[in-house]
Amino acid sequence: MSAEAVIRVDIQYAAGRGADVPAAKSIIRWAKAALADRGAGAQLVVRIVDESEGRDLNRRYRGGSGATNVLSFPYDGPQVLRPALLGDVVICRPVVEREADAQGKLRAAHWAHLVVHGVLHLRGYDHERARDAEIMEALETQILATLGLPDPYYEPLPARAPRRSASAGRRRAGR
Repeated sequence: MSAEAVIRVDIQYAAGRGADVPAAKSIIRWAKAALADRGAGAQLVVRIVDESEGRDLNRRYRGGSGATNVLSFPYDGPQVLRPALLGDVVICRPVVEREADAQGKLRAAHWAHLVVHGVLHLRGYDHERARDAEIMEALETQILATLGLPDPYYEPLPARAPRRSASAGRRRAGR
């Protein structure tokens, strides 16, 4: 692998390391999976924050009223550095844990989904319009499958209920 193709993921544990917070090697593996088809090298930061920092960042940069699961901050500096410097992904630990528990998901699978989701935002993917959301969700599902993880948007239905379309009732990750 050439020096240009190296992917560097720096991890910052601002909210501490609890039992369910993934190890750096897992976060790096998930981020690299979201960059696998990119080709060139990349650098990014994944920062794990507490609710206070998550709420402050969401309010200050996105106009939100509380902490959200994941925020992405694409690098907006000189063009010469832009191809390699992707930006920062901020994940709010307490929100991720509450969501995983409420949605009946394995915490590790939810962490992986949000890392992939955040990195895809750094790459320019979005879910503001329905068609863009379909593209992004399909890519997330495909990447997670390569990691041996389930579709984060699949919602099991009661045994007697008719099956809905693949995109019906999907829950979206944050931005």
